[in-house]
Amino acid sequence: MSKLFKVFLAVLAVVIAVLGAMGGYETSRRVKYPVAYSDLIIKYAGENDLDPCLVMAVIKAESNFVPEAHSGFAGGLMQLTQETAEWNANDMNYTADYDYMDPETNIMFGCHYLRHLIDMYGNTDTALAAYNGGMGNVASWLSDSDCSDDGVTLKYIPFPETRSYVDKVNANWENYKNIEPEEIIE
Repeated sequence: MSKLFKVFLAVLAVVIAVLGAMGGYETSRRVKYPVAYSDLIIKYAGENDLDPCLVMAVIKAESNFVPEAHSGFAGGLMQLTQETAEWNANDMNYTADYDYMDPETNIMFGCHYLRHLIDMYGNTDTALAAYNGGMGNVASWLSDSDCSDDGVTLKYIPFPETRSYVDKVNANWENYKNIEPEEIIE
């Protein structure tokens, strides 16, 4: 084997390794941060003046994009309860029959509810804490000087699950912001 051919093989091996690593990284990212229902997410995020990447981050944290997911009394992509779905239907004057587990209805109601919480609290992290931990808990935390200095921003979330949830959604949000727009469109 000539020296030039050996160099060629070495360069080829490096190129194949780099391409394989890039492909593996891309596959890993797509598995870790799936994108599904993007048309519905973009539609209802837009109607509610939400960043679609935030909605994806919530869905990732809530159900990992599994539409049949259940946790306690909550279900669907955005893990709504029947009570929350009914509140949304009333608040939106939505009179049609609905199945809140249906992906489109779940995303529509979930986006509406998330927008309501952001408007109510004026702070995305506080809204996320309410989405997970409940508005009653957030109200008590905001009035507790150990949890909030200003009654608007939470400096400490007493529930470890809710604290972790807010961190997880924010980490997911950052990751979804780094996905190329053409990868989001299904």
